[in-house]
Amino acid sequence: MSNISKLMLSDEEQQLVNNSSWILTKRVIIDKVCQLLANAAESQKEIIEREKDWLPRDVIRSTPKIAKGENYLQLPYVLLDHPRCFDATNIFAIRTMFWWGNFFSMTFHVSGTYKELFQEKICKHIDVAMPDAFICIHESQWHHHFEAHNYVPVKQLSAKERQRIIRENQFIKLAVKFPLQQWNDIPALLDRSFKEIIEMLKG
Repeated sequence: MSNISKLMLSDEEQQLVNNSSWILTKRVIIDKVCQLLANAAESQKEIIEREKDWLPRDVIRSTPKIAKGENYLQLPYVLLDHPRCFDATNIFAIRTMFWWGNFFSMTFHVSGTYKELFQEKICKHIDVAMPDAFICIHESQWHHHFEAHNYVPVKQLSAKERQRIIRENQFIKLAVKFPLQQWNDIPALLDRSFKEIIEMLKG
């Protein structure tokens, strides 16, 4: 009997299950996010093309990929990975994420040979190039939320603390986030953040 009661719908759930408009609106929003990220990818490709003289060959050759899902911590999301160089030990990726009910974010992620190539420039320029960024302190490199055990603001760390994290960890992840209330400004904010990452690495 108790198991049956758990399957009963609340009044709010009854209203939602009989209302198709909200789920159709969700679909429209996700479609708009995908188009927004597709537009961002085109801008990113132009930036990479302008900087091809010094960027790694695999980064230049990388093509954008947009993926969507329904269950990052139980909520829908859309991802744009560009550039996206992933193998077992070497990563160079910039991931743009829309997370329903939370934020847009852009994350720069390097490990292996790419970390070795760029870590000193990151140490030198991060505080000026990405003053509003968060840096990952978690032992895993695959979480995207901004809880305190995963990311801390760069500006809260001393230069020595930043350098220790950047040099000693096996990977570097730097991320910026934008509230969904800034929706109309998101294209410009993502474009600016991407340029800041590239300028930081260029040094």
